[in-house]
Amino acid sequence: MAASARVIITLECAVCRERNYSTTKNKRANAEKLKLSKYCGRCRKHTEHKETK
Repeated sequence: MAASARVIITLECAVCRERNYSTTKNKRANAEKLKLSKYCGRCRKHTEHKETK
């Protein structure tokens, strides 16, 4: 069984720090931390979500 380059990451709201989403990313292709605009239910608006461990 080969080791996969994809890892599971958690996305955290930059405003309220709630961890809302989890996704996967290719660690070899994208070494930098992921930043996406996603909807935060606590803030009730679209905010920037950053990758956390």
